[in-house]
Amino acid sequence: MPTPSLSDRLDFAGLDDLFTADELAIRASVRELMRRRVDPFVADWFERGEIDDIRGLATELGALGLLGMHLSGYGCAGLSAVDYGLACIELEASDSGIRSLVSVQGSLAMFAIWRFGSEEHKQRWLPLLASGEAIGCFGLTEPDHGSDPGGMRTRARRDGDDWLLTGRKMWITNGSVADVAIVWAQSADGIRGFVVPTDAPGFTAPLIKHKLSLRASVTSELVLDEVRLPGSAVLPEVRGLKGPLSCLSEARYGIVWGSLGAARSALESALTYAGEREQFGKPIAAFQLTQQKLAEMYLEYTKGLLLALHLGRRKDAGTLTPEQVSLGKLNNIRAALDICRTARTILGANGISLEYPVIRHMNNLESVLTYEGTVEMHTLVVGQTLTGIPAFR
Repeated sequence: MPTPSLSDRLDFAGLDDLFTADELAIRASVRELMRRRVDPFVADWFERGEIDDIRGLATELGALGLLGMHLSGYGCAGLSAVDYGLACIELEASDSGIRSLVSVQGSLAMFAIWRFGSEEHKQRWLPLLASGEAIGCFGLTEPDHGSDPGGMRTRARRDGDDWLLTGRKMWITNGSVADVAIVWAQSADGIRGFVVPTDAPGFTAPLIKHKLSLRASVTSELVLDEVRLPGSAVLPEVRGLKGPLSCLSEARYGIVWGSLGAARSALESALTYAGEREQFGKPIAAFQLTQQKLAEMYLEYTKGLLLALHLGRRKDAGTLTPEQVSLGKLNNIRAALDICRTARTILGANGISLEYPVIRHMNNLESVLTYEGTVEMHTLVVGQTLTGIPAFR
């Protein structure tokens, strides 16, 4: 009897049977792009803290239809939420930073314009962003306001027919390479969103350095010093926190899936290593404690994928709620981190080497655990949903 392939062993639960042929074909096409364009180079990018030719990579992602792929019209692919989820798994199996690039572009910057922008905004920016000819970012988090964005200090004030924006945003993916930024600010009319070309006078985006996580990703500060914008720059279809929070829910949905890509990569690495590494005259995969680790890792991965698929089908049916997304992010990030940490123990000292992907995924997931809603915030969302009592304050 032939030995099952690694991919067969990783799907002995038969979860691929739950996907359509078209969904599996999309997964395969994204996996092939990552195998060719990212996997041979990403450990070096992580070590150097720099992605080579990020604009070239963006155009290749756009050519495959991955940028804003779950949006329709304006050059977007109009694919399903499950299609997008499967793409996120493959992107993050290569690196969380690559999935973050796609997520911020499509689910934050593009979604904000697509959902809340004017027709002029959509016509000008969405085709460029969908093709990767332009890169977008999303400015909500500030140095002193993360989990409580309602306290933001960035201000927008009227000056005749124009707007003047002043403030700072922090931890902004794509910021230093972006052509357009969606910036949220306090105004006399409440919190408003603005479409800000990054070549506007007074706009700068210093690169954040000295990171030990998401190093294959551009992370920046946004500084707005009396940035003058025309009255038409405001997103006309939303006021208040509903706007940015709905965008974040879109992005969190991708994280529910994407985190499993990092987990799968670590599990694959641990399973392969355990079969090849010999101690005491036999592969370490033959030891009971190693098999227990592998079994528990696989169990958590399988449960996470089932949850992600359930949420994806609900999203495609129009019944997904933000609270359900919180449940998915809370569970799947925690499970993915545990899988990576356990995989690191199987690899022993080799687990901390960039010759293997495990420590890179583990470090990256420490950021994913925090951004777009911390563990604490998503726990309280779930708690409020269960009890009916808000415990945020």
